[in-house]
Amino acid sequence: TFYFFGGAPGVAATAARKMMKKYPGLKIVGVHNGYFDEKEEKKIIQDIKKKAPSILLVGLGAPKQEKWIYSNWQKLNIHCHVGTIGAVFDFFAGTTERAPLWWQQHSLEWLYRLIKEPKRMWHRYIIGNTLFIWNIFREM
Repeated sequence: TFYFFGGAPGVAATAARKMMKKYPGLKIVGVHNGYFDEKEEKKIIQDIKKKAPSILLVGLGAPKQEKWIYSNWQKLNIHCHVGTIGAVFDFFAGTTERAPLWWQQHSLEWLYRLIKEPKRMWHRYIIGNTLFIWNIFREM
């Protein structure tokens, strides 16, 4: 069973409907968008606990999704697999265009997204990746 958490209002729900249509028998036990305040967050955690999915997919964008899981894992208190998936709900819902197949096959989807959304992606890919590589060399 799956729980979809993230994306703009309606995106995870649309992705869930499309996925259940494409994959008959897929069980999605819960869906919630990624726009919430502290009060709503408590309700989301309770809903996830109540529905106890086998797999929780969190699409809040990096690094928010990782920080959210780290901060709330103990509160969830369930045994499930968790995946951080970024924009996957948007891709399945059809609200964000994936890179053409050639870009995907050559591991260049990140570059395609940088070209399409430079204001949003430049920091992650230019600064973030450079710092990541620098830290790897520094640790070596």
